[in-house]
Amino acid sequence: MSEEKRMGVLEHLDELRSRLLIALIAILVTTSLAYIFSDTILNILRAPAGNLTLKAFSPLDGFMIRFRVAMYGGIFLAAPVWIFQLIRYVEPALLPSEKRFIVPGVAAMVGLFALGNAFGYLILLNMFSALTGMFGTPGESPIEYFPGADPYISFVVYFLLSTGLAFELPVVLFVLIKLGVVSPAFLRKQRKVAWFIIFVIAELITPVSDPFIAPTLVMVPMILLFEIALFFSRYAAPKSAATATSKPKAP
Repeated sequence: MSEEKRMGVLEHLDELRSRLLIALIAILVTTSLAYIFSDTILNILRAPAGNLTLKAFSPLDGFMIRFRVAMYGGIFLAAPVWIFQLIRYVEPALLPSEKRFIVPGVAAMVGLFALGNAFGYLILLNMFSALTGMFGTPGESPIEYFPGADPYISFVVYFLLSTGLAFELPVVLFVLIKLGVVSPAFLRKQRKVAWFIIFVIAELITPVSDPFIAPTLVMVPMILLFEIALFFSRYAAPKSAATATSKPKAP
């Protein structure tokens, strides 16, 4: 029995290694392609900075910053591949009737990731001026902002990836409900706790001195996504759980 379990674990690890390898190769290919257009991507990421000129401090920064920008573009472009590999890894645990959701699931995750990136970019366009404004008037404030290219690109890429992953919340909820980890009734009962957790996540991915306005802008669409996922969770819940929650209580 232990030998069978051991073989099962080894097979799972081998499957995981294969899926990761395919995902990494896809990201490597798309990163190479994105590097060709790294200046274009860099100009897009630089737009929230307005008229500020980003400055480099190392001779290697010209390559390293373009490489980082290309890697972000590669992760974004390869999203259909690495998301598909992730879902294919958990496919053996799905019932035959559930496997028909694989393609729609990949499309939903890719769409939500792109939507999160687009939303994060719009937030940055309006947030960066507020961030730099906190340094005060140049020449009068004791602190002056010096726009270094490396920390700026790191900040923008981190923020966009964070909002992209945060928008995967509906899919995460769908999977947790489908696996029976949580139930729709439990999520409805703990709605206030869920909203608070969403607010904490929004705080973590919006590095702004103001603790309310910017996080709220990120929190509102996440709460809407949570409520939409909760509404459609009745279709994800196991039949026994769905029957139990829909069954009227005895008088």
